[in-house]
Amino acid sequence: MSHYHCDVFIAGAGPAGLAAAIALRQRGADVLLADARRPPIDKPCGEGLMPDARAALAELGVQIDSSSGAEFTGITFASDQSSVSADFPNGPGIGVRRTTLHTLLLHRAEELGVRFAWNTPVVLQPNQPPTLAGEPLACKWLIGADGAASRVRTWAGLDSAHLRSRRFGFRAHYRIAPWSAHVEVHWGPLGQAYITPIGPEEVCVSVMTRHPNLRLAAILHSIPFLRDKLASAPTTSAERGSLTLTRRLRHVTRGDVALIGDASGSVDAITGEGLALAFRQALLLADSLDRGPRRQSATQDPHTSHNQPGSLALYESRHAAILTLPQRMASLLLLLDRHPRLRARTLRVLAARPALFREFLAVHVGHQPLPHFLLRHAPELAALLLIPSFERPGHATPLDSSKTST
Repeated sequence: MSHYHCDVFIAGAGPAGLAAAIALRQRGADVLLADARRPPIDKPCGEGLMPDARAALAELGVQIDSSSGAEFTGITFASDQSSVSADFPNGPGIGVRRTTLHTLLLHRAEELGVRFAWNTPVVLQPNQPPTLAGEPLACKWLIGADGAASRVRTWAGLDSAHLRSRRFGFRAHYRIAPWSAHVEVHWGPLGQAYITPIGPEEVCVSVMTRHPNLRLAAILHSIPFLRDKLASAPTTSAERGSLTLTRRLRHVTRGDVALIGDASGSVDAITGEGLALAFRQALLLADSLDRGPRRQSATQDPHTSHNQPGSLALYESRHAAILTLPQRMASLLLLLDRHPRLRARTLRVLAARPALFREFLAVHVGHQPLPHFLLRHAPELAALLLIPSFERPGHATPLDSSKTST
């Protein structure tokens, strides 16, 4: 008999796969996790964990403090004409290297008794059960946590999706003391740049752009504040790039197969919510499998009906709700990316009324319902944005090189 036998098999050992393994193991499931790579696994990202991501990690038993990174207290939006800042209403976020986060999640999974098959890709053939290292895989549930280009998603017939945006992201690290207690989002003519403190003498610099031929240096050069600030700072990592997508799938389960993380749909990295989504999905998946009736058979044909009763029903029904707010926020922020004049006017409005930005940030981190915010402020915002001569009183200058904090 194959030793690849378990309650739950997870393909992909990035943060989403590890989070799912932890959440399921906390409920008592026998979990086997496989990946073609070896840890720690890196991926280009902004490396900032918002307060809601930290809260979800705490439910998984993973505590991340300043010994592993650098806390930040809020967000700053800045352009060449305006800047506006706000603190989080629900505690600080933290910037942490992706490899450090992966190591912390891995240690928690090992502590709980998750089993691993590293450097071992799962083989998926059409209409055939999966195999691992040439041996048959026997499991009750198969979870695809293998990223935006998920092979599990294709094998299970779950590729039907609506792609809402596609952009290009790049990341590097610089040895320089963080000059702000916030994550700074700098809006430039070619895209956005995100500065996240990740240590006492290091920041993560990530950029996003709609232009496929641009790279990090060109985008930073188009933003004078960052061009000057980072001119003499040495890099501490090589530049890495990836696609960032906003995508929603029609379904995230089929038979005994479920998708999680970017494999199950994603939001543009402009939201900073990708990891938080994966952690919340992991908790929902564990809740769903724990509540529903257990099947007695091993992995079945993944091409069975979506309507079959089973313990993935809760996950299927509530997964979309986890993505709804971040995707709405992504749509709004990408609208500002596409329309410079609207972006300039919006930033001036927010800079003139910082209380609006504080409430907007509270919505973004799930501390305030979006309908409540819109009910209170949509008419005011619409009126202000439509006034051609709007100029905010007491005009404050944008960020400059002499500014040491926000």
